[in-house]
Amino acid sequence: MPIPASKGQPARHDFEYVRHGVCNIFLACEPLSGKRMVTITERKTKRDWAIFLEEIAEHYKETEKITLVMDNLNTHEPGALYESFPPEKAKALWDRFEFVYTPKHGSWLNMAEIELNVLTGQCLNRRIDDIEIVRKEASAWQEHRNNKNAKVNWQFTNDNARIKLLRLYPTLDC
Repeated sequence: MPIPASKGQPARHDFEYVRHGVCNIFLACEPLSGKRMVTITERKTKRDWAIFLEEIAEHYKETEKITLVMDNLNTHEPGALYESFPPEKAKALWDRFEFVYTPKHGSWLNMAEIELNVLTGQCLNRRIDDIEIVRKEASAWQEHRNNKNAKVNWQFTNDNARIKLLRLYPTLDC
């Protein structure tokens, strides 16, 4: 909307931001192989998470146990699978995974957070008003990173963690 010039003020134009919705990014990474999976959903519901777990399990169908490090979001619970799938399938999916939850105030420990930061910086660092464009961009980014076998250069050792996170480790009084 144009704003006319006034005494001491040049003509201006007021741009109104129109929100076209939001989307959710599910990202799983396999740090040792340099592979990752990205799924863009319209929401972040229990069902969306359950479907993402099903995608991971299908991708790793030959793997007996999948270790998944993730945050403590309220959708990340067994009930999500049982609300989304028949009981037999929900149980089979749940049994395929070993879940490791990051500390509530330590999500920086999660390598997927690093990958998500790379995705945002290289691909999604602007407003995109169409979820299909977000999906195409994220898919192209995933394919490029996977083909490069780009890995997270993790330098935080157990000893460093014990120093930095001393308050989280129990002490033994002898």
